[in-house]
Amino acid sequence: MADIANADTKLTIILGPPTAAPGSKETCACGSLPTDDDATATALSSPTSSARQRHVQWLRAAVLGASDGLVSTAALMLGVGAARPADNDNDDLRAVLLAGVAGLIAGACSMAIGEYVSVHAQLDVELAELKRAEAAADGGVPLVERGGLSSPGQAAAASALAFAAGAAVPLLAAWLVTGYRARVVVVVATATIALAVFGSLGAVLGRAPGGRAGLRAVVGGLVAMGITYGLMKLFRVHGV
Repeated sequence: MADIANADTKLTIILGPPTAAPGSKETCACGSLPTDDDATATALSSPTSSARQRHVQWLRAAVLGASDGLVSTAALMLGVGAARPADNDNDDLRAVLLAGVAGLIAGACSMAIGEYVSVHAQLDVELAELKRAEAAADGGVPLVERGGLSSPGQAAAASALAFAAGAAVPLLAAWLVTGYRARVVVVVATATIALAVFGSLGAVLGRAPGGRAGLRAVVGGLVAMGITYGLMKLFRVHGV
């Protein structure tokens, strides 16, 4: 009877957990796999989703860069035009265009350098975090490919191009119009329309209402251009 009971007990022990793996080695592996899979999924899928977020952020940064280039260049051109006499329209147009081109180049370079330094610092942080994640997983989780990380060069180029694209709007508007007063009106009107578009687009990319964002961009741009024009008008010197 004892032998039969022992046999039944052994049979129960063997067949009792039907959902477990057949062998103890596989059972141990199954118990540890979820942790490794979770660590791998966290290390690999998280950078992928964050990469998508960075793409959206870069698009928004490009829109903001274009708005910055538009406002700063338009304000610079209006300010230079306000500080110069309007006796000779050709000389006035040349000075305004030169000021706009200088503002475009300087602003694009400044945006590129600033974005490169900022994103490079972000890249250093991301690499350090991934190395810590790899060390915590005992070397079992490989680092994500560099294509999924931030690219300082790409960010710098995107910022410079975005700023230059925005700055080109008032430049083209001023170049195609003759007459000082008509030029001021056209530059302001063109900048207003472009700011409404840029502001709304930046909000839409961030999944926010675009109407109010476009209005804020327009009001802010007009205030900046108005202040620059008004102050430079006070310092207007004939013969410069």
